[in-house]
Amino acid sequence: MDNKEYNAKAINDTYKNAHIALQSISDLLPSVDDIDLKKELSDEYDGYEKLIGEISSYMAQNGIEPKDVNPMKKAMLFSSIKMKTMFNNSKNQIADMMIKGTVMGITELTAMINEKSNLDDGIKELIQKLLNLEEEYLERLKKFL
Repeated sequence: MDNKEYNAKAINDTYKNAHIALQSISDLLPSVDDIDLKKELSDEYDGYEKLIGEISSYMAQNGIEPKDVNPMKKAMLFSSIKMKTMFNNSKNQIADMMIKGTVMGITELTAMINEKSNLDDGIKELIQKLLNLEEEYLERLKKFL
């Protein structure tokens, strides 16, 4: 894989990571009864949406075609969320689900930063921004457990 393909894959992986978080929040919000948790998730949604805009702009400026999350993965995510909240939509359950997803995102982003030494600076910056955002959200979600 040449450097251009390598960087395109990294930014697409970052884009997908943020999109999965956005999709998860969108799928969860209708099940949330707790006003404070609903506000937290709405704020997180706005943060992911803003960062996706930055990632999309970077991709457009650099001629990188965004690759959407696999529709099957989206359907599985939706089904999983609906099943887990059908009988228990407590703020603890929803916070736990969000924390687990956020930790998965943090793990993926940290691995990307550690293993990909020849990333373009703009891509490194966007990966780090998303990582920082997810680490902040992780801390904020803990109070809902």
